[in-house]
Amino acid sequence: MKVLVAMSGGVDSSVAAGLLLEQGHEVVGATLKLWGGVSDSGCCSVADVDDARRVAQILGIDHHVFNYTEEFNRHVVEPFVQGHVQGTSPNPCIECNRHIKFDVLFDRARRLGFDAVATGHHAQVLERGAVHELVRGADDQKDQSYVLGYLREEQLASLLLPIGAMDKSEVRIHAERMGLRTWDKPDSQDVCFIEASKGREVFLRQRVPLTPAKIVDRATGEVIGETDAAELMTVGQRRGILPGRDGEKRYVASVDVIEGRVEVGRLEDVLIMRIDLVESSLSFTHGAVANGEEVLVQWSAHGRVSRARFSREGECALLMSEPARPVAPGQTVVMYRVDEPTIVVGAAIVARP
Repeated sequence: MKVLVAMSGGVDSSVAAGLLLEQGHEVVGATLKLWGGVSDSGCCSVADVDDARRVAQILGIDHHVFNYTEEFNRHVVEPFVQGHVQGTSPNPCIECNRHIKFDVLFDRARRLGFDAVATGHHAQVLERGAVHELVRGADDQKDQSYVLGYLREEQLASLLLPIGAMDKSEVRIHAERMGLRTWDKPDSQDVCFIEASKGREVFLRQRVPLTPAKIVDRATGEVIGETDAAELMTVGQRRGILPGRDGEKRYVASVDVIEGRVEVGRLEDVLIMRIDLVESSLSFTHGAVANGEEVLVQWSAHGRVSRARFSREGECALLMSEPARPVAPGQTVVMYRVDEPTIVVGAAIVARP
């Protein structure tokens, strides 16, 4: 089989390419140039491209660099900036997977005559007859099924995830065995287009004016502080929030950039029983989840899993079985099966309540 491997320059995608080659596939590596600006983190630095190229040389496979900076800016960077302007918190890594790696790259692979695309994600594709399911990775600490929650049957059918059944230590053992220079390379943790040395605030201030806001206690209406950038406040945030007069910690409950108002409250004051969803963002692996069907939901990469009921009565929403911490609008919630909790059934973007 002719396979195009997306090589980020990290150990996971390096091993994915090596394993497929050992299995007898015709393997070609491709690194995506996504960010045209300065990068000292993530998977867009010059060093990462060089690592991917060197790994390809060691493996003896062809390696290409595909330039998708224009598409990345349009689908990932600009929505990230504008989301903050509107008081939401988009997840750029999920949007990159959805629009670039599993849309633009898949399309190019098909046009170039490849039979499949492979990545180094810690997730698995389970084939049941003619049906393909997205399944959690074997390593609970590294599972990336959450960031792939938008994948549909037609994408899963031509996707290979060679390291999904391994834990991270096994991946590194394979990399060292293959003599790959990335065998001990640390995992990337940061957003690739934001310099880790400067952070999100500097990135946003270079692009848009940030808005001062008052921090208001939701229960009492008392102004307990101020922020010079409402756009940097995230629903559910706890760090950096002044406690009330009772000394208890406060969490961000809502952000209104236009009004310059951030509401905070004690945990019991901000807990939610409902997550509203942007209907146009709903994506299901196979058929749609039925109205009233129970699912397991997760709204961060390694966050807690909660039980909820999917509702189409009025606005699309998830009705929680028990109170949960607030979820920031713009984030993605991924749904898993109740009877088989490792299997993804769909995903959606969280709407404003």
